[in-house]
Amino acid sequence: MSSGVGRPRASGAAASSQDAKQAVLEAAAELFATTGYAATSTRAVAERAGLRQATLYYHFPAKEDILCALLAETVRPSLAVARRLLPSRVAAGARLWALAYSDIRLLGTARHNLGALYLLPEIAAPGLATFRAERAELKSAYRALIEQVPDEVPAATRADLVFGLVESVTVVRRDEPRLDIDAYARHGADAVLRVAGQSAPDDAGRATALALLDDP
Repeated sequence: MSSGVGRPRASGAAASSQDAKQAVLEAAAELFATTGYAATSTRAVAERAGLRQATLYYHFPAKEDILCALLAETVRPSLAVARRLLPSRVAAGARLWALAYSDIRLLGTARHNLGALYLLPEIAAPGLATFRAERAELKSAYRALIEQVPDEVPAATRADLVFGLVESVTVVRRDEPRLDIDAYARHGADAVLRVAGQSAPDDAGRATALALLDDP
């Protein structure tokens, strides 16, 4: 019976390569998502990656550093989209739809459901400050777009609701392994606009919003 341990890798320069670092991240993502963060040891991660534990520590001095790197993958692509969309002159509703659609798809299509790790108490640790700051910047981008959609409900409240709606895909994904993420992302982005105080777009409006994601 297979032990589940990865293929042994070379030591020295080969073990210090980008491939080794990526192997650690892939192994940790799987174990954190299935076994749990607290229950996963760095030894288990190293074994799953097929590396010596010393090699793991070369790239990630602490388990928290691995968690930080994995969480960055759940927010930085969406933050990059938000930074590109904010200065655009396209209607705020289209930009908000595009950001929500892109963000939901990012969280919903990742190989492992890393967004579920947002509920960990370790998120409050000092070493996760960069992740918290980037996630807060992303939420602020949602609020900046929502502020351009007039509504009686305060923008801060709408931003809280929208952000929670977007990130809820991690819970849905956990309970529905065969989730049609493309359809869910479209419906989710429609719902974001309704929460923000604007009607959901028609097909032409969605096409306009999707085109924003294709721009360089």
